[in-house]
Amino acid sequence: MSKDVSIKWGIIGCGKIAHKFAEDLLTIPNAVLHAVASRDLIKAKNFGKTYNAFSCYGSYEELVLNPDVDVIYIATPHVFHFENTLMCLHHKKAVLCEKPFAMDINQVKEMITVAKENQVFLMEALWTYFLPHYQYVLGLVKSEELGSIKSLKADFGFVSNFNPNGRMFNKKLGGGSLMDVGIYPLFAALSILGYPEEINAKATFGETGVDNTCTMQLQYKGNITASLFSAITQQTNTELILELEQGTISINNKFHEPSSISITKNEAKQTLEFPVDVNGYKFEAMHVHEMLAQNRIESTIMTFEKSLQLIELLDSVRGKIGLHYD
Repeated sequence: MSKDVSIKWGIIGCGKIAHKFAEDLLTIPNAVLHAVASRDLIKAKNFGKTYNAFSCYGSYEELVLNPDVDVIYIATPHVFHFENTLMCLHHKKAVLCEKPFAMDINQVKEMITVAKENQVFLMEALWTYFLPHYQYVLGLVKSEELGSIKSLKADFGFVSNFNPNGRMFNKKLGGGSLMDVGIYPLFAALSILGYPEEINAKATFGETGVDNTCTMQLQYKGNITASLFSAITQQTNTELILELEQGTISINNKFHEPSSISITKNEAKQTLEFPVDVNGYKFEAMHVHEMLAQNRIESTIMTFEKSLQLIELLDSVRGKIGLHYD
């Protein structure tokens, strides 16, 4: 597939994150939102009208059967990622699936196996990895300009209105802080420090059985630590702080989104801005275009191995806090 050819996207699930992704698709010259699908046809039609989709469906299966769709963005609740992804892959549709990739490592392994068997592109949509400010931090750390890392701290917490049937607090929909937002601090530690030697965690639980807060401590060689926290009942700064031998790097408020970076060295502080004119999902979508143009089935950035390590971390933390899903 040539990088100059228009790529026709399909979107499964028309919730909040799908809206942001669709907005960004409109800014990519060779991206076309060809089809959208929801279990509610009226919702799909309203979504499609907003973003000029060619086709709107009241079932995911109908979209997958559309022969013109090149790649499908899956934006359904966590618990449906596995079945939705397999359906797409079996129909030879490339997939960009929202995080978390699936509910456990066995599901992720099967998704990857099916992608390889069908020679179809598959990637977990961890958009933070592709944002300019985050790539800059990864490059700065790798350069060792500020020496080696001593510690990492990252949090993601907000107050969600309690709804026992809503996605955030409903255990049947994969609710809880860890799977929804705790994945971001864990991803930060994994992408910057690698897989830890030791994992410790504790959580507080609400009346629906999901974790309202989760505190995680990762231990690495050389006495390097990562202190992580997530919450859906508590507001936090949602920032990432790296203490290095010769300075500090801070990704400021909402580190997982387009944000600014503060670098402190010898008591001198410098703040770098990384303004974007979109929500930020554009960058992962453009990467998917590059991978499709190269006929790859795996991302060169968010690799299968990274997704396997990330879900392994999530599984390990769930084991430590005693969080189990059906």
